[in-house]
Amino acid sequence: MNGKRLLMMAAVAGLGLLLSNVGCRKKKIESAAGKEFQWQIDQFADLKIMRYQVPGFDRLTPRQKELVYYLGEAALCGRDIMFDQNYRHNLTVRRTLDAIVAGYTGDRNDPRWDAFMTYTKRVWFSNGIHHHYANDKFIPGFDAAYFASLVEGSPGADFPLVAGQKPGDLVAFLTPIIFDPAVAPKKFTQDPKQDLVAASAVNFYEGVTQAEVERYYDGIVDRSDETPVSHGLNTRVVKKDGKVVEEVARVGGLYGPAIEKIVFWLEKAAGVAENDHQRRVIEALVDYYRTGDLEKFDAYNILWVTDTASHIDFINGFIEVYNDPMGMKGSWEALVNFMDREATKRSEILAANAQWFEDRSPVDPRFRKKRVKGVTAKVITAAMLGGDCYPSTPIGINLPNANWIRKNHGSKSVTIANITYAYDQASLNSPLTREFAPNDEVFERARKYASIASDISTDLHEVLGHGSGQLLPGVSDDALKNYSSPIEEARADLFSLYYIMDPRMVELGLLPDPEAAKAEYDSEIRNGLQTQLTRIEFGKEIEQAHMRARSLIAHWVYEQGKPENVITRTTRDGKTYFVINDYGKLRRLYGRLLAEVQRITSEGDYEGARNLVETYGVRVDRELHREVLDRFARLNIAPYGGFVNPVYRPVVDNGRIVDVEVDLTEGYVEQMLRYGRDYSFLK
Repeated sequence: MNGKRLLMMAAVAGLGLLLSNVGCRKKKIESAAGKEFQWQIDQFADLKIMRYQVPGFDRLTPRQKELVYYLGEAALCGRDIMFDQNYRHNLTVRRTLDAIVAGYTGDRNDPRWDAFMTYTKRVWFSNGIHHHYANDKFIPGFDAAYFASLVEGSPGADFPLVAGQKPGDLVAFLTPIIFDPAVAPKKFTQDPKQDLVAASAVNFYEGVTQAEVERYYDGIVDRSDETPVSHGLNTRVVKKDGKVVEEVARVGGLYGPAIEKIVFWLEKAAGVAENDHQRRVIEALVDYYRTGDLEKFDAYNILWVTDTASHIDFINGFIEVYNDPMGMKGSWEALVNFMDREATKRSEILAANAQWFEDRSPVDPRFRKKRVKGVTAKVITAAMLGGDCYPSTPIGINLPNANWIRKNHGSKSVTIANITYAYDQASLNSPLTREFAPNDEVFERARKYASIASDISTDLHEVLGHGSGQLLPGVSDDALKNYSSPIEEARADLFSLYYIMDPRMVELGLLPDPEAAKAEYDSEIRNGLQTQLTRIEFGKEIEQAHMRARSLIAHWVYEQGKPENVITRTTRDGKTYFVINDYGKLRRLYGRLLAEVQRITSEGDYEGARNLVETYGVRVDRELHREVLDRFARLNIAPYGGFVNPVYRPVVDNGRIVDVEVDLTEGYVEQMLRYGRDYSFLK
């Protein structure tokens, strides 16, 4: 089933907004030296690196801090898995780059060294040689000869050499992988004219075609099963002796050495769990990791989603399917967190009113849930990011992904307050909104309301949007195949957009007045039609699921609203702007599109999904794209952002952890090199 998370767009976060005092947004936190905290610490290529604070950690009990520490170690031990999943040679590339950074004895003032470091930082950031969002392979700003000289100039470096291999052999092996644009050009493709498996570099498949993968799963998936496991979530499909088989991730199997380390730390965490239910959650996850049995993964998810009493929580496993062109394989990710009790109050209001929203949804009554079960929501403080959540991380998550578990047992929705706050703080002076806002009224509305509107929109998306609606009997989770992720993200976005304009939001005290909802509409139209284009290379089409969803929505309502002039495209001083003329009519358009997207989802209408995504979510207006890129380039801001993690150091007395200290000063290069030394378990 589709992954359910909301990714922060740095371009959207860079609004220069007035911030609301919610949760961790209560005071300016200073460093230990008494200086103002440095939010952004690096910028290179199209990326910026930030730090995030962990407000409230000092108020945890020693036992809770110990639990966070153990879960944090488990979150870091799967780093190699994510690199390997993205491309089978990523680990060799990364270890070679690490060795050069640590051991090169030549001239580091050479401009080519700066280009090398930019490339290395990009590989670290993207967990491999392909762009983390655009999926295209990025090519170094230095040549192969300089790369060879770097290896030669790093005597004694710990290069990833296999038996009998010399550094020169390693250079020869890696040169086409790094420098040849025709080798593994895309992490994954969504081009329906290509073999999605053969044309993708991701390491979920080896020696098989798309048709072979589809036939394999058609032969093992029971479409009539009302409680199906998430087939293929934790496997790699390969061909052995002419037969298509699955390699299962587990202790002693695929990714076994890394999973053993994850299990080691999870078992320590179970020993200091906050309560018996949480202990059983962790033990169930360990059982799954030991066996690779997806029925045990479902058992874990049911326990996890019903654990609503624990203050500390975590995600750890093969979860989201965005990186798989077939929409089945879960990328490994981890997130350790604890509740922000004050900010959680707004999410709890939405959860408590979930049935009200479901009953009034503008979709066909057949597709509504008659009884909404187990919707729990909270605002959290991230304590550790790992795998597919690091360095680039979502700002909201809704899990589990299996529809039958969500229907029968409920779901957990979280928004990550300290991450959104870090984005806001690092972007306070961004000129992006001023550049693309069509007039002063829209700009001032953004300054006043966009921060709180964005928070509530995220809550609606995660708490209610993903959990709304139901599949008709007999419709499988994977019916929409490669279009499932953009359709699911569009569905949650539309639910949020439809309801944020409802008077109920002001009645519940979630928004100060209707103008706040207008700020969100302004942002969504501006983003879907213009500003997200800053993330796409000129000449390319849109492939990332969240971006396709935003484009789909914005272009559909723009086209459908033309007869009534709902949105106007205008030009002023050679610059294009989009102006919303009627917010009420725009809301009705969102409702119409939500009804259609829910129908497609509930009926498993693959052709309907394909037509909607390909018509409105993929293609880019080249002339507008060129203009947007030129305008954005003059602003000198990075469209993507990510984070370094805090460093947790246990305080030990008589062999026992009595406290855990937090250090927020580690740099990006230092952290990446340390992770490469301390958390590298796969060959």
